[in-house]
Amino acid sequence: MEKKVKVIILILVILVALGVATHLFLTPTTVESGGSQNITDMINRSVEIPSTVNNVIATSPPMTTVLYMLAPDKLKAVNFQWTDDELKYVPGEYANYPVVGGWYGTQDGSYEEFIAAEPDIVIESIDEGGDGDASTVAERQEKFGTIPVIAVRDTTNVEKIGESISFMGKVIGAEDKANQLNEFNNKYLDMVHDRSSKLSDADKRTVYYAAGNDGLQTYPSGGSHGQLIDLVGGKNVADSLNQGNSTPTGVQVSIEQVIKWDPDVIITNDMDFYNKVYDDPNWAHIKAVQNKEVYVSPQSPFKWFDKPVGANMIIGVPWTAKVIYPDDYKDINMVETTKEFYSNFYHIDLSDDDAKEILLGSGLKESNL
Repeated sequence: MEKKVKVIILILVILVALGVATHLFLTPTTVESGGSQNITDMINRSVEIPSTVNNVIATSPPMTTVLYMLAPDKLKAVNFQWTDDELKYVPGEYANYPVVGGWYGTQDGSYEEFIAAEPDIVIESIDEGGDGDASTVAERQEKFGTIPVIAVRDTTNVEKIGESISFMGKVIGAEDKANQLNEFNNKYLDMVHDRSSKLSDADKRTVYYAAGNDGLQTYPSGGSHGQLIDLVGGKNVADSLNQGNSTPTGVQVSIEQVIKWDPDVIITNDMDFYNKVYDDPNWAHIKAVQNKEVYVSPQSPFKWFDKPVGANMIIGVPWTAKVIYPDDYKDINMVETTKEFYSNFYHIDLSDDDAKEILLGSGLKESNL
């Protein structure tokens, strides 16, 4: 009996020793800081955040979109109110996020509402240069107090978005999903880079981006709003316009100017314009209208072409390629591509008919799906 007691005591001693060793060999940030870690954000600020981030909010729609794609369960509020049409493609568990506004075009963010949502961290976007927004990040940090603010580089350029997606994936513990999103994006970027590089000037189709409900605002080449036209090798008819005249709503043009440009293809984000353009006599003599080559970006749950510019445009890359150069991209099955993207990143499974409804509603011909 005494021997058995000694064996039990020895086992207990070993277990205690193992527990102490485990404690000693845990990372200092886990033990000494009560479950926190230090990270360096994308403007080289050292920020202490929880070791596991469970609740996160972003200050602008492009960042919120990435968070929704990567980890919708960790997203605790959004900057915008989804419409009923958009909600058709949002799973029920994500349909009722609180709306806290943000600091972008509308400048309607509420610090009180952000804080009330109890985020572990807040994601703040910065511009391409980075340093220009350091003071804004500092201001946000002051207003949010002990809630860490993480600066993430601009996610509005689909060709440069990969680094920010990877960074956000690491911060919120969604690295696998971030890698998956980047792989999808890179697949189609590589495809359009290769094929557009082989287009001669004579082969390039002319494209007009019709913004606004009258279609008479547009964006010159080289900006973020019409970037998918440039990316797939389309020739933006507004190239000659001064980019410096561009505003968030675009450059105002006349119908006479559009008639003079006579584009092969018209792309719009505005459903009101799309629904009336074929019946409007002012547009009737434009080549794209005559040839039924007006297309509207799919809208839900996020627009594919613009508004906002961001990760939502990743699925817009193959769509825009099919719109402008259907014969060159017959190998892209847009039904399967759409189903894959929505399942993996919008967290909703579409049937073939669902995907076709989205694509045919955008103006794509069934023979080009």
